[in-house]
Amino acid sequence: MTGSRVQRTDDGTRGEAAPTRRPLYQLKAEFFKTLGHPVRIRVLELLSQREHSVAEMLPEVGVEPANLSQQLAVLRRAGLVTNRKTGSTVHYTLTSPEVAELLAVARKILGGVLAGQAELLADLSASAPNTE
Repeated sequence: MTGSRVQRTDDGTRGEAAPTRRPLYQLKAEFFKTLGHPVRIRVLELLSQREHSVAEMLPEVGVEPANLSQQLAVLRRAGLVTNRKTGSTVHYTLTSPEVAELLAVARKILGGVLAGQAELLADLSASAPNTE
């Protein structure tokens, strides 16, 4: 029971106390842990484009159906995706457009980091002594 405690109630029975307050930085860390799986990131990228059924996502994600189902459950519990069922087909969508914005910002940050690394590598290569 993370974040909660058991205490005695007024009638002497045991009861669940209200969850303890956790610092925002801890909640953010848990949020980013949820994002810390390649399949979950790929699913969120797909759902950033439009709603997808599980069958549509499977070939795009490249994992077994059980694994995709497990990762979708993690995203559902985190409140990042929602689903609806039409017959036997389950469709998923993002719960907020800010999730797509977050992925776009992450892409920009990574682009800058990688560009900086490429420049450093080019500088290192240019300044390496010629051993021929």
